[in-house]
Amino acid sequence: MSIAHHAMRRLSICSAILPALLLSGLPSAALATDAPVPPVAAKTAWQETRHGTVVTDDYRWLQKKTDPAVIDYLNAENAYTAAVTATIQPLADKVFAEIKGRMQEVDLSVPVRIGNFYYYTRTEAGKQYAINCRRPVGADGAYDAQAAEEILLDQNKLAEGQKFFSVRAFSVSPNEQLLAYTTDTTGFRQYELHIKDLKTGKLLTDSMPRVTSLAWAADNATVLLVQEDATTKRSDRLFRLALGGTPQEVYHEAVEQFAIGLGRTHDKKFFVLESRSTDTSETFLLPTDQPNGVFTSVLPREKGHRYSVEHRDGQLYILTNKHAKNFRVVSAPLSAPQHWKELVPHDKNAVIKSLDVFQGYLVVMEKARALNRARIYDFASKHWKTVQFDDPVYLANPAGTPEFNATQFRMSYQSPVTPPTVIDVSMKDGKRTVLKQQEVVGGYDASRYTTQRLWVTARDGVQVPLWVVYKKGVKLDGSAPLLLYSYGSYGISTEAGFSIARLSLLDRGVIYVQAHIRGGTDMGEAWHEDGMLMKKKNTFNDFIDSADYLVREKWTSPNRLIIQGGSAGGLLMGAVVNMRPELFHAVHAAVPFVDVMNTMMDASLPLTTGEYLEWGNPNEKAAYDYMLSYSPYDNIARKNYPAMLVTTGLNDSQVMYWEPAKYVAKLRAYKTDNHPLLLKTNMGAGHGGASGRYDAIAEGAFNTAWMLSEWGITE
Repeated sequence: MSIAHHAMRRLSICSAILPALLLSGLPSAALATDAPVPPVAAKTAWQETRHGTVVTDDYRWLQKKTDPAVIDYLNAENAYTAAVTATIQPLADKVFAEIKGRMQEVDLSVPVRIGNFYYYTRTEAGKQYAINCRRPVGADGAYDAQAAEEILLDQNKLAEGQKFFSVRAFSVSPNEQLLAYTTDTTGFRQYELHIKDLKTGKLLTDSMPRVTSLAWAADNATVLLVQEDATTKRSDRLFRLALGGTPQEVYHEAVEQFAIGLGRTHDKKFFVLESRSTDTSETFLLPTDQPNGVFTSVLPREKGHRYSVEHRDGQLYILTNKHAKNFRVVSAPLSAPQHWKELVPHDKNAVIKSLDVFQGYLVVMEKARALNRARIYDFASKHWKTVQFDDPVYLANPAGTPEFNATQFRMSYQSPVTPPTVIDVSMKDGKRTVLKQQEVVGGYDASRYTTQRLWVTARDGVQVPLWVVYKKGVKLDGSAPLLLYSYGSYGISTEAGFSIARLSLLDRGVIYVQAHIRGGTDMGEAWHEDGMLMKKKNTFNDFIDSADYLVREKWTSPNRLIIQGGSAGGLLMGAVVNMRPELFHAVHAAVPFVDVMNTMMDASLPLTTGEYLEWGNPNEKAAYDYMLSYSPYDNIARKNYPAMLVTTGLNDSQVMYWEPAKYVAKLRAYKTDNHPLLLKTNMGAGHGGASGRYDAIAEGAFNTAWMLSEWGITE
């Protein structure tokens, strides 16, 4: 998810400052030894008055990405990290080999039918990226593995010569002859449009930068596109592109707190344009056979009302939170969308996460007590059936069922001990058919591991769920190494999934735990509301209370407890180590949102103003004071901190590289301990790290090896 961030007001720094940058403040004894010496960032004078108070930022100069001294500093930090961790590289290599050895390198996704073809991706041994393919539907309508394969995109060829490569949009025209797709080659998440003629294999001349979503018109000659602003990265403009012509602007979302996205209804009859902020949305429709027409608002924008729309046989199906905090589903005539008939009532104990409408069925995905379930409605019989699973913790999600007339609903199921499994569920009778389970090469025995649900009573009496997985036989006497992870923002839930990479921890006796802290929607919409704005500290308190519980109940002890979080979860890491540094032995903070005030006070930065509804508007004094009280960068103090590994990407568009860089620079100047403090920057990637699958495994293996070394595990 987004966290606010980009090119700020910048303070220039001459590269002549580099010697001082790297050496200032270092004792002469340190320079005389062979021990790696950490870079010490220079301090420069930068001030701003906020609410009558003068604020200083000694490391503001690190925000100037174009300054060679900044790149030199990041490279110096990388060199220091490499030197300090040289002894753990063999372990990192071993972990990499373990993960790679469990991975099915040559693999094929479950084919999905769309029109006259089955679409799938496959991977080849030694190649970093997937290959997008299709085969014609067999004579009986089934997938025919003997039919001729058509390669649509070989991402490995497209990625040649690039440090980073990612495909986002991938949409075939209704006549199945053209492919619109978008690519990013920096990691900054700005995607360029390409359109390929699938008959000739040639690219058309049509292109457009910074495309975030797109949809084909029924005429096969028009594409509607959403483009983000070059500076703010807010998706705010909709264009119509007639192939071979010039894009024409159709809609501009002027309100800074809103961003737009484009799709089509499941029956492909309407374009769906959604404009959303954190707490409000508006949906517009346009027939796909009238791409030159005018979008019509379904329901006018109303503060606090969030809704989405589907269509079937002249009826709209609306997922709405009006008079329903956890959402409900209503139907209404296309001609009178305000005339509602309730189909799925509100449930205070279950939040509706998504709605799928088919010709014969309707499917709602719900989450109750941090577990997902599907409920299927048969339009003909008017009966409901529920699809849920028996494991104590698990993750079940829709896996994509593109055909409107489908009778099987495809789901993905996994748990901390069950590899991802693709299942078709008959919408008529609920019968389940397992299509594929992810193979763990070399054999995997789920019975060697155990997983369970725990409930923690937070300081305000709220019950916070956790899930735990570990190898059977681990002693639960407080001596076990334990990794505690969480996120807790934007309504994003913590999910109990499977991980091949995690086996390298479990097999070494590490207990792995995730906490469903407030800020997500794990326990409903109120769970999000109780962890945002002026209640944000509940997120941090829940995490600390979970850690205290794990120590008290002898799952682990402070000197064996490592914590991990990324992005907004990196904010969590920074906040809790300021609050309770003695509770944690070590921390991995990935792409952490830690410079909250400097980012949120600069409305010129990408995504910032849209974040006011999640974090608060710091131009308001009460919100400013509250945010300042937990901002990790602003609350660094002269005290002992845990060992820390901070990772980031130079081209991060969500949390700019400078936030972790400034955080490490300041923390190194303030902390009073001798624990490791490492900054590792991927100089050719963004928010998600390396794009190639082997490169991504290597990054994860290094992080794992560092944590293992902090537990004293060297093999």
